[in-house]
Amino acid sequence: RYFASVAGSRKGGAGIEQRVLASNPIMEAIGNAKTIRNDNSSRFGKYIQLNFGDRYAISGAEMRTYLLEKSRLVFQASNERNYHIFYQMCAARNHELLKGMRLGSADDYHYTSQGRASLLEGVNDEEEFNATIQALSEVGFSSDAQRDLLKVLSGILLLGNVQFSAGGGDDATAVQRDASAAVRQLCEEVYGIDEAELRLWLTNREIRAVTEVVRKPLNRDEASRNRDALAKMIYAHTFDWVVEKVNGALRGTFNGSSPSKGAPKPQRFIGVLDIYGFETFEVNSFEQFCINYANEKLQQQFIQHVFKLEQEEYVREEIAWIRIDFYDNQPCIDLIEARPGLINYLDEQCKVVKGSDPRWLDQITNCPTLKKSAQLQLPKIRSASFMIKHFAADVSYTVDGFLEKNKDTVNEQLMQVVAKTKFGFLREILEPSVGDLAQAAAAGGKRTKKTVASQFRDSLKDVMTVLESTRPHYVRCIKPNDDKMRFTFEPKRAIQQLRACGVLETVRISAAGYPSRWSYEDFGKRYRVLYPEGRAMWRDYPRKFASAACAKHLEEVKFALGKTQIYFRAGQVRLRFQEKHKT
Repeated sequence: RYFASVAGSRKGGAGIEQRVLASNPIMEAIGNAKTIRNDNSSRFGKYIQLNFGDRYAISGAEMRTYLLEKSRLVFQASNERNYHIFYQMCAARNHELLKGMRLGSADDYHYTSQGRASLLEGVNDEEEFNATIQALSEVGFSSDAQRDLLKVLSGILLLGNVQFSAGGGDDATAVQRDASAAVRQLCEEVYGIDEAELRLWLTNREIRAVTEVVRKPLNRDEASRNRDALAKMIYAHTFDWVVEKVNGALRGTFNGSSPSKGAPKPQRFIGVLDIYGFETFEVNSFEQFCINYANEKLQQQFIQHVFKLEQEEYVREEIAWIRIDFYDNQPCIDLIEARPGLINYLDEQCKVVKGSDPRWLDQITNCPTLKKSAQLQLPKIRSASFMIKHFAADVSYTVDGFLEKNKDTVNEQLMQVVAKTKFGFLREILEPSVGDLAQAAAAGGKRTKKTVASQFRDSLKDVMTVLESTRPHYVRCIKPNDDKMRFTFEPKRAIQQLRACGVLETVRISAAGYPSRWSYEDFGKRYRVLYPEGRAMWRDYPRKFASAACAKHLEEVKFALGKTQIYFRAGQVRLRFQEKHKT
């Protein structure tokens, strides 16, 4: 808001700022959800960058997103919700944009009723829907685009209501009879796809042998996972499409037009990285693994910036000091991303025909390098889990589902069914995956794509590159209590969080170091009045002046003289000099 007011008189400044603000309710609607600990928890990572021109006017903005929690779409734990947008749509089902979609209440859909928490205390989902639509309009989405977007989302709700009946030998030979209405509405009214083909490939898959193609029936659980994979794929592509359009609005290229080729790249920017905090639950899976990996990378960047570089500066300035020990989490990062490492072995299992979660755990257990890691704790008795000693806490991960979530694949036959859709908007948002499928078919082989973990690792590398090019500032968010109650503060809970995110360690090291520093020239200009007898030398001999002035007012251990700067212990300048200067 501040930069918008400064740039308001300049062309485009306020408009871009308004679109940046409007992007928040949009992204919260499609990317935030109620969890046990937070009624508006962000379930994706976001980096937004405000770019500035030569005159410090806002010249544009850009948003990047990371690791949307797709599993939340198809499953919610008790007292949790799916993404807000679905509850908003159900609450506002009589809205003009939703007419004809025949939406029910959130309790009518499998994907929005599992957590038994359809209503949020103090939140009116219908009003929130209106706010989301208003924001979409401000960013530049037409009424037709909004209606198409909502139509795709309504189809996901219908898809979730497709349940399966067990046939002979527990084969899912058919869609349940009472789910036929949902299938028919999905195929005929929403997605425009062939109902018979959808029924067939929800309950079967193709196995390609050397000389033949075999159709294999799926059991009920396999068919449900097949359905869920399709729903997650559609939602992920919808999410990416919205982000792309919002970015177009922030860059001023909403309809796909490119900015002028001669436009210079922004030299100045302010970026905000808003990413999920460290997570540990009773059951921790692939999502928590990735989230905590991201937090390890950010903690390492914080350590590098605050601790390592600080101590390297002391060495350069030739300050006499005692080296401060601090916890370096690089070994934990190496455990996860180095070779051999957890991601490396996970990707290997995803590539082999008989790869499985237990075989991945066996690889980890039998690797001599990983067994030596102090950050990895393997079960003494056979168990489907392992523990990582993270900087914030020890977390036990259950390996079940890791491979499936890392591969993130959809039955190719199902993809081909959806690719034939008569719904142009759905065809547009699925184009990236459909295009990959067509290329693979032309090449006579299967699709090959990076695993989720590998993509996430590369994204984190890009984020770190951006952060290392900046002067970062850190904001640590502390929950005052776990009951989401206002004006209630639990000191023990706060201390746990402060310790977990490294704040206490930072305070300890800051107290042991010299967090405040001045160039000798600036110190002399500012505080020469406090040492009258040295006024004659502050300009020509600033280092000598600073030494004499500090010796008069401070104990020797409270400051240090470097080659180019004078350093102070925490609080000394404020306590000893600023108050006297005011007087």
